[in-house]
Amino acid sequence: MARRTPSADDLARIARLELEAREIVEGFLTGPHRSPYFGASLEFAQHREYVPGDDTRRLDWKVFSKTDKLYLKLYEEETNLRTLLLVDASESMQFGAGPATTRRGRRRTRENDSPTKFDTACLIAASLAYLLLRQQDSVALMTFDEGVRTQVAGRTSQRHLQTLLEALATAKPTKKTGLFDVLLAAADQASQRGLVTLISDLFVPVDELKRGLSLLRQRRHEVLVLHTLDARELAFDFTGTTRFVGLEDGGELTCEPRTLREGYLSALDEWLDDVRRVCGQTGCDYQLVRSDDAPSAVLAELLARRKRPRRG
Repeated sequence: MARRTPSADDLARIARLELEAREIVEGFLTGPHRSPYFGASLEFAQHREYVPGDDTRRLDWKVFSKTDKLYLKLYEEETNLRTLLLVDASESMQFGAGPATTRRGRRRTRENDSPTKFDTACLIAASLAYLLLRQQDSVALMTFDEGVRTQVAGRTSQRHLQTLLEALATAKPTKKTGLFDVLLAAADQASQRGLVTLISDLFVPVDELKRGLSLLRQRRHEVLVLHTLDARELAFDFTGTTRFVGLEDGGELTCEPRTLREGYLSALDEWLDDVRRVCGQTGCDYQLVRSDDAPSAVLAELLARRKRPRRG
């Protein structure tokens, strides 16, 4: 698909995304006990005798103590990870009213004091891309609304990061969300088994989400669902007479939010339970990402998920 030429604002956003992603990932990797291997399988398969040039961190010292020979631990599917990042660019992702600090009190490195859900999604996607490409894994990207908006084929080169950042920076949230057709397109594109990471507010019928995730799992892909919501969507802490405007359905409601808060939070909890249940039933990993979460903490949780035994 053709991409429009980046404007001056787009170029500034690309530079900012690159800077933030680098700071997040480098800080993450230099933290205590952090492993840079996001994509390595942890399912042991067999040993292979060491040859010069092999990664010495894979040596099995227990075997060496018994045989006085150097052997490497090999793991199932130990090849470059193929990752497809699916980033929701529908109109509802424009919502954003969070403060410029994280829940841990650390100020965001953003010029905008009210990052949207799409800002958060792009920053997480950029950080993941930076992390994966630095270990020579393949990263592809789709942005979507009712259908696929932008598509970037997978590459392993460090220079590929700029292409991915440009696609994220030039995408503008519009239209409604049509998730099943997008997940179908993703399944068709990703012909080889890999990791599909869905970053979205998931404002779609739950049965549509289930059908799409089931399709990806049937194709033997691992799936991470990063459910991206704004902090105020979760807290509903609005005060005073407020006019709410539907970003995708066009409806409006003027009301006193405190009178709706209890019912809203009850419906929200039920919906979140349904989404988590669907992810569990389909064998997908689920993570709620708040707009005020520190991105490095999000990466830490993702890495923890990758260390768990694989399913299917």
